[in-house]
Amino acid sequence: MSLDEYTQDWKPKPLSSTEVLSADTARQFAATLDLDITVGDGDALPPMWHWFYFTEFPPTAELGDDGHPRDGHFLPPIPHRRRMFAGARLRIHEPALLSRPATRTSEVVTTKVKQGKTGELLFVTVRNEITQDGRSRMTEEQDLVYRSDSGAATPFAKVDEPLEKATAPWVTEPHTHPALLFRFSALTANAHRIHYDHQYTTAVEGFPGLVVHGPLLALYMSELARTRNDKTLNSFDFRLSRPVFVGDPIRAQGTPGSDGTTADLSVISGAGTVHANATAGYA
Repeated sequence: MSLDEYTQDWKPKPLSSTEVLSADTARQFAATLDLDITVGDGDALPPMWHWFYFTEFPPTAELGDDGHPRDGHFLPPIPHRRRMFAGARLRIHEPALLSRPATRTSEVVTTKVKQGKTGELLFVTVRNEITQDGRSRMTEEQDLVYRSDSGAATPFAKVDEPLEKATAPWVTEPHTHPALLFRFSALTANAHRIHYDHQYTTAVEGFPGLVVHGPLLALYMSELARTRNDKTLNSFDFRLSRPVFVGDPIRAQGTPGSDGTTADLSVISGAGTVHANATAGYA
């Protein structure tokens, strides 16, 4: 059966939730990445850190064998569903403030079935708007890709070759390890076993090692963009293209535009294999 037939009547209604943007949560993320930043009540939430709020935490009994929820309001009704985070576009209208209530409203804005190398793929774009004190603070569109497949994942190899000499103006070489992935999973309420269960990841999913979260790769890039330019980061668009496995030697790098209002960023490995890329914009 085509994915179109499973999803032709799937039109989930928008959802809203409200929570206080805890400064403790922001401090926990800063500690997870060993970031040299102090945040407290009333401070602006740094760009991309909104991912640690409005998380969903279903009962354990409602998780599938892979640790991902079996059902969910924005999860399409397709069999043997596998989800991939393809990218996102963030616009910050004004910073959200820590320790204050905020509301996120989410809705599906587009769905489209395309033919990929492994069969049909369902592309879903979800728009999230975060408001605070009656004003829109940021808008994000996330691109999610789903496929129906009970077999092993498309094989990818771990990176063996060393990184070439860095040439970009902005560079960081993060080291990923299981404890880091575990803490990031906890912060984002992500129970997917590919990030912490090596036996499941290799034997069932077919990956060569634990998979580094796509959002974590995006944050490596956004933190470069945030810390290496004195201007205010107000937009961030990124695309994920190839997984990174725990312990792979990687580099996040960036090059600012000539006028300082943009920057191009990427996460690479080896001789320049691109795993993710991004464009940052500044006010």
